[in-house]
Amino acid sequence: MERFKFIDITTADVAFEAYGKDLNELFANSALATFEVMINTSLVDKKIERFIEVNGYDLLSLMFNWLNELIFYVDAENLAFSEFEVNVDEKNFKLKAICRGEKIDRNKHEVRTLVKACTYHNMKIWKENEIWKAIVILDI
Repeated sequence: MERFKFIDITTADVAFEAYGKDLNELFANSALATFEVMINTSLVDKKIERFIEVNGYDLLSLMFNWLNELIFYVDAENLAFSEFEVNVDEKNFKLKAICRGEKIDRNKHEVRTLVKACTYHNMKIWKENEIWKAIVILDI
């Protein structure tokens, strides 16, 4: 199954559609897509771990808070992640994750576009034929 794909629905921002067999995989693939906008994740080694917890009041707010928390680590600690172990509590809209990556090094990594934030604009999360899907637009 495809993990994510970039879609052309906005002119000034970046949009992607992510997929997962469950919500854990959907949220992990959404994180990977977000980082893929910023950096070539295949070049990011898994040297540093961060444990992240976020809450929401529905799945959209949980995705919004999750991706914006990850973007915070880029800005605050110069970290890029390439692996995500995600556990979504769908009933209580809570997410716990272990994120693995390393400090961004412009000599090693293919640095791409700066992502300012995840937006709510046209965000969707749904289940179709046993596959979870999400559409997310990132402000660049």
